[in-house]
Amino acid sequence: QVQLVESGGGLVQAGGSLRLSCAASGRTYAMGWFRQAVGKEREFVATINVNGGTIYYGDSVNGRFTISRDNAKNTVYLQMNSLKPEDTAVYYCAARNSFRPITSERYDYWGQGTQVTVSS
Repeated sequence: QVQLVESGGGLVQAGGSLRLSCAASGRTYAMGWFRQAVGKEREFVATINVNGGTIYYGDSVNGRFTISRDNAKNTVYLQMNSLKPEDTAVYYCAARNSFRPITSERYDYWGQGTQVTVSS
C-alpha cells in the first residue's frame, strides 16, 4: 500500500497561483490530480506517466495548470496559475501501482485531499 499526502492548498484571489504537492510513501507509476467541488462529481485535472513524458490535462485547466513529478522525491506537483473561482474544490492526488494506459481512469491509491478556494 502507498500513502499519498497532498499539501499546498489554501485561499487565493482570482488570477493568483498555488502549487500543490503530493508525496508518496512508495513506488508509483502514473499519477494524477482530480478535484471535486461542492455538489459536483469528481473531475479529472491532470495526469503524468512515470518518466514525465506523457501528460494530459482536463479541458477546463489546460493552459493554466502544469503537472510535474520528481521521482527522486516520490512527489508529484500541480502548479496552478490564473486561478478562477470555478477552480474552487478539494483537490485529490492519485497514483497507480502498475503500468496502464495513460488515459485509464483507474487509480489504485488516493490522498485525503487539500482544499483550494479561489475568491473573486
